[in-house]
Amino acid sequence: MATATDNSVLHAQPRTPGNKNDARRVRRAGHVPAVLYGAGKDTLSLSLDPRQVSRILHSESGHNTIFDLSLDGGERTKAMIVDWQLEPIKGALLHIDLKRIAMDQRLKVAVPIVLKGEAAGVKQQGGILEQMLREVDVECLPSDIPTSIEADVTELVFGQVLRVSDLPRSEKIKFISDANQPVAHITAVKEEVAPTPEAAAEAAAAPAEPEVIKKGKQETAEEGEVAEPAPEKAEKKEKEKK
Repeated sequence: MATATDNSVLHAQPRTPGNKNDARRVRRAGHVPAVLYGAGKDTLSLSLDPRQVSRILHSESGHNTIFDLSLDGGERTKAMIVDWQLEPIKGALLHIDLKRIAMDQRLKVAVPIVLKGEAAGVKQQGGILEQMLREVDVECLPSDIPTSIEADVTELVFGQVLRVSDLPRSEKIKFISDANQPVAHITAVKEEVAPTPEAAAEAAAAPAEPEVIKKGKQETAEEGEVAEPAPEKAEKKEKEKK
């Protein structure tokens, strides 16, 4: 099982914490604002090279990568990315949260689930493999974080559900996610039946249904006006007067 530990170094510069304008100045200078916390130490405001951060996020172990954080004129510590914000249109990094990591203490991380093999329900029954859960929460030492957890689906058929409890286990890793949570299953192909030419022609030739508009009191009289009584009611009222 591959670990997420990476010997790469992320260089950081200290910055003075401030408001949004200060963060914008950091970005205009070509850097991304960040904070570093954890391990019972003070929270630090940092400035990072977004290219180095992107390289870590796009590595095999992704955000679970543990790297050496080197702060100019300050501490050097093991750290990992725990949160990040992206600009919604261009996808540029806006802010990074880093956490100090103690290599002898267990931590909780989300690990990707990778499905392996061609499911029998797809190959023999013509279904579609649907993956409902993409990540699973686990607890382990930093050096034991897997890059992914692989699940064999070759025997999966209609009516069966692959659950968290079916994922491969390791003595070094404790699963935190609900054991009954579904991971994948086989679903049927939804076929759309196209109308025949005759049916399409009939639908086109059929007259449109008249629109029914409900006007409430306006059916008998406009608002503010008195409706004329029906002839029968008028005749009855004349007789009553006599």
